[in-house]
Amino acid sequence: MAIKAVFFDIDGTFLNDRKRVSSSTKKAISQMKEDGILVGLATGRGPGFVQPFMDNLGLDFAVTYNGQYILTHDKVLYQNQLPKSTVYNLIRYATKHRREISLGTSTGLVGSNIISMGTSKFGQIVSRIVPKSWAKMVERSFKSLIRRFKPQSIETLKTIMREPIYQVVMVATVGETQDIKEKFPHVKITRSSPYSADIISADQSKLKGIAHLGEVFDFELSEVMAFGDSENDLEMLSGVGVGVAMGNGEDELKDQATHVTDTNNQNGIAKALSHYGLIHFETENSFTSDDDNFNKVKDFHHLMDGSTTDMPRVYGIEEASHRSDFKLEEIVEFLYASSGGDKRVFGQAVLDLHAALDKAALKVSSKEHSESTMVGQVDALTDLLYLTYGSFVLMGVDPKPFFDTVHEANMGKIFPDGKAHFDPVTHKILKPSDWEARFAPEPHIKRELDRQIQKSIQRNK
Repeated sequence: MAIKAVFFDIDGTFLNDRKRVSSSTKKAISQMKEDGILVGLATGRGPGFVQPFMDNLGLDFAVTYNGQYILTHDKVLYQNQLPKSTVYNLIRYATKHRREISLGTSTGLVGSNIISMGTSKFGQIVSRIVPKSWAKMVERSFKSLIRRFKPQSIETLKTIMREPIYQVVMVATVGETQDIKEKFPHVKITRSSPYSADIISADQSKLKGIAHLGEVFDFELSEVMAFGDSENDLEMLSGVGVGVAMGNGEDELKDQATHVTDTNNQNGIAKALSHYGLIHFETENSFTSDDDNFNKVKDFHHLMDGSTTDMPRVYGIEEASHRSDFKLEEIVEFLYASSGGDKRVFGQAVLDLHAALDKAALKVSSKEHSESTMVGQVDALTDLLYLTYGSFVLMGVDPKPFFDTVHEANMGKIFPDGKAHFDPVTHKILKPSDWEARFAPEPHIKRELDRQIQKSIQRNK
């Protein structure tokens, strides 16, 4: 399954607890962009908050206000305002119940100083360090604190609502959410904080926003990977091809996610992207190549074998024979595909291959080899690479997308526990039960081939 677009929630995901984008995430974005993967944000935050990240990191787009406002780096693609009557009734409800409220405009959340504090660095850090066992006590104290505040001026809020309002954020505990739902059945309530509720139109969500971008940028939801940590990420992670829950995320989210990665403070994003083969995540004391395809395969072997070799070494004859067997099987598969499934033609091609093998063995063994074993092995493997690229050149096919598809399929053989599983008798690698449905490369290879053919037709008109 080729991933064409990756989306990040912001707080607790894209940002670490110091409210910064980690260097590993920045490098991951750069690698994905080089490979043509679209990268964006999907957040409950407003467009004013995300714009600096888009500008500084070269992101392609952002789904903000939980799907209500979608933008690229240079234009707004979609806006969905809340009805004025709904906004006004929410203001009245908040005033009556002495609840602070903020209104989401095109520039940001406006209205409540308490909500502004809650979404600040300080407020986000506090919400993460409070132990879950204290939750009830904190909730009772929070309610008592709110009751002491003077209600917001309804006139001030009515002035703000003259602008288009895309989301309403109300100070409310988890237990109060149901009462708001009953009073306002035509809105959707989602949460990214235990102390406030995000209120949007009933038919909107981060997932719907991503789907809208898919129509514009030509990708399916099945070709999306998304990262999140909170309740308002649940639909998104459940609806895309690969949903990744952060290690610091909520338990319910982890239960529904395709994959659980490390925390937002421990390179969780880069580790998950590496796990699925979208980037190479550099590990300490391990060398990297200028050839990113090599780095991706190295990541695969690190997961499969538990470690990789960083000091050049020679293959023994037994191991070299095994590696040759793997290559030979692919050559036979290439001949079978070339025969069109005609068993007679295929059988003759195999006989010709046997003859070619005998001829090559005679040729190689009859000439002198002054080079060392390692030089000879590296020379032969390099020629294999060159010949394979040459085959693609003569075929008129760009191999890069197909390499990525096959790599993702191979990485998909890693089980949810992050390890490879092997048959106890044959020792062959096992595939997760959903591998065929999610990672089998053939449908994606056909789709990409069709795309390259159509592109060639258009280019040669």
